[in-house]
Amino acid sequence: MLNIVYYSLNIYFGVMNRMQTLFYIGIIFVLGAFMKWISSKLGILNVVGYLILGFIIGPEVLGLISYKFIEETHIITDLSLSLIAVLVGANLRYNIIKEVWGQIAFISLLETMFTFLLVGGSFYLFFDFLGLGFAEEQRLTIALLFGGLAAATAPATILAVIHELRAKGGFSSFLLSVVAADNALALIFFSFVITATRAMMGTHGCSLMTFISVFWVILLSVALGIVGALISEFIDRIFINRPTIKTTSTLGMIFIVYGLSDSWGLEPLFSSLVMGVVMANISNEFFLVKEEFDHHLKDIIFLLFFTLSAMHLNISFLLSMPLVVLMYVFFRILGKIGGVWVGAKLSKATLHIRNYLGLALFPQAGIAIGLALSLNNEVGFEVMAPIILNVIIATTMVHELLGPLFTTYVIKRSGEAGAKD
Repeated sequence: MLNIVYYSLNIYFGVMNRMQTLFYIGIIFVLGAFMKWISSKLGILNVVGYLILGFIIGPEVLGLISYKFIEETHIITDLSLSLIAVLVGANLRYNIIKEVWGQIAFISLLETMFTFLLVGGSFYLFFDFLGLGFAEEQRLTIALLFGGLAAATAPATILAVIHELRAKGGFSSFLLSVVAADNALALIFFSFVITATRAMMGTHGCSLMTFISVFWVILLSVALGIVGALISEFIDRIFINRPTIKTTSTLGMIFIVYGLSDSWGLEPLFSSLVMGVVMANISNEFFLVKEEFDHHLKDIIFLLFFTLSAMHLNISFLLSMPLVVLMYVFFRILGKIGGVWVGAKLSKATLHIRNYLGLALFPQAGIAIGLALSLNNEVGFEVMAPIILNVIIATTMVHELLGPLFTTYVIKRSGEAGAKD
């Protein structure tokens, strides 16, 4: 009898949890529609409106959405990031960037290194004044971790702004190409930072083997992305003249590659990004998937991703450690702008790229949060992981509220906003 009651209660609460999930998603969709309308009336970007909406209805303000729901929405975030990573990687098409690929590589490398060094160096030098609560022997570890996290840029925000402004042209393509290369480098940097800090903390006996393991993970992530793209292209050739079926199978392969990479302990974002690069260069009809995204998936993905991202923000932490937040944001944008300027100057890029591209790279959100969350699963990082995550989430508010405005300003200055479909 007790077993029957226990089983019935489990079914009841399981149904209630599913109902609550659908209820919360329904709230986001309905209020998101109103926010999109309000944003158009106020003349602000939809992505900014979604961030404001997420913050207002989240636990920090009205509390319409529960913490439990936010903690259980990783599948939505992963789905969004997998698509975004593929679409950003698809901008590295050889026939488009063949004249400027050297500039893209040089600028991306320098701005990533400048950001890593400036943020990491500032946390190391001002460690005693920040009041993070860590012991002195953790100074270098914290500096390296924040430097590695700062290198990442938010592809979703930049992609959303470009889509919303209907921007097309050389600068927009260059910007998305730099974002793709920037995040690939950021993932590699962060992997090496984790390896180096493990060695310093003595969690692995042979540091050489741990560095080799990072190379192996990166290599396997690249291989998985390439294989996924080749399989997707093979399936597409079976469904010639069936664009809807092609789009469905391509989306399925994107999710498979991301899921396998994650379950095998690789870098799922890196695998997805590589898959996007390969598909865009070997397929003559990959634009069909991009059209499907633009016409049917874009608004839903961006609404869910940015609304949920804003719900992670912790205002109390933002107010309790303003110096940490300000220093991270200041030295990060200084590294982006400085690295782009030096890289553009040395590679002889255009004046607009040299003066404005760094400012357009200001947004930071999902990838940095995802990397910070991954620290929870790393041995030896249990104490510092929650504080680092809170810093990244707190700075996300600044990056995601100001970032779209900066990116919009830069694209409008380029003269590419409002291109006709």
